[in-house]
Amino acid sequence: MAVDLSKLIVKRKIELAELNNRVIAIDAYNMLYQFLTTIRQPDGNPLTDSKGNVTSHLSGLFYRTIDLISNGIKPIYVFDGIPSVLKERTIGIRIRKKEQAYEAWQKAKEAGEMEEAKSHARASTRMTKDIAKSARELLGDMGVYCISAPGEGEAQASYMCRKGLVYAAASQDYDTLLFGSPRVARNISISGRRKLPNKNFYINVVPELVDLNDTLNSLGINQEKLIWIGLMLGTDFNEGIKGIGPKTALKIVKDSNSIKDVEARIKEKYEAGFEPDIDRVIELFRNPEIVEISGDEINKGINLREDKEKILKFMCDEHDFDVGRVAKQVDALSKMKGSSRQQSMSSWFER
Repeated sequence: MAVDLSKLIVKRKIELAELNNRVIAIDAYNMLYQFLTTIRQPDGNPLTDSKGNVTSHLSGLFYRTIDLISNGIKPIYVFDGIPSVLKERTIGIRIRKKEQAYEAWQKAKEAGEMEEAKSHARASTRMTKDIAKSARELLGDMGVYCISAPGEGEAQASYMCRKGLVYAAASQDYDTLLFGSPRVARNISISGRRKLPNKNFYINVVPELVDLNDTLNSLGINQEKLIWIGLMLGTDFNEGIKGIGPKTALKIVKDSNSIKDVEARIKEKYEAGFEPDIDRVIELFRNPEIVEISGDEINKGINLREDKEKILKFMCDEHDFDVGRVAKQVDALSKMKGSSRQQSMSSWFER
């Protein structure tokens, strides 16, 4: 499970328009999961075309990407590569939980409990190769730049932000901060009024911007100690320490000068310890596997042209979307991308 730093980080609410003229590297799988989870029918089933192909992610990706571009954002989608062996435990746990959720979903449907069914359906969401492939095809037709990370997509996005190639990395996961992204944009794909699962209560979800330096200064620690906090809380790559929450983890790292000091305090008070390969986890956050990319490549990527005929064929002929609605959106996309191409490269990287 991704690390939960929500009680420690410094963030502020923003309007999407505040990201106007900004290049944003989006954790593609993270966003696709959100669409697959939220865009579902009343019984929990995802949207599908006449051939049975899942289309929830295509609907979310198409309309939300156009919405981002309409706000002047230059999106770059970063797709995951091969997961680290350190993530095998997390992947195994997730698979078992999804299998259990699927069984609970089917039982709830049979019992006519649609609200409960939809909740379990969300928890059973899986990413498949076909889903990722179709997402990349659509983005390519839309003229939206995609990058394949060798490993974690959020690590690649964080690297791009550290190098000044993009303004922020966009992800719901706080692991992005452990990878050192100076800025993290959250809720850019799920903003709006949202109903809480299994509750007749709605909340208003708004975009947020998290600043790493402000967070570190507020906590009185450095990046290394933020990683130590993450290790105690648990990340996708290690289990964490039972009984330790954010505030306790912060106190421990402030009193420690090394990861060995942290381990000693954990052992003394909690009679627990990190996994034997914890040094490998630290190294993964410090020096993740990434692909080098230049400013020229970014410039070329964000100036790709859309192809209306390919979009209509893919969305309407192959996946049954409404021709009129899609065509209208594509025309708007063409105008927006044409306008953005007239702007200078320097304006996209203004801070």
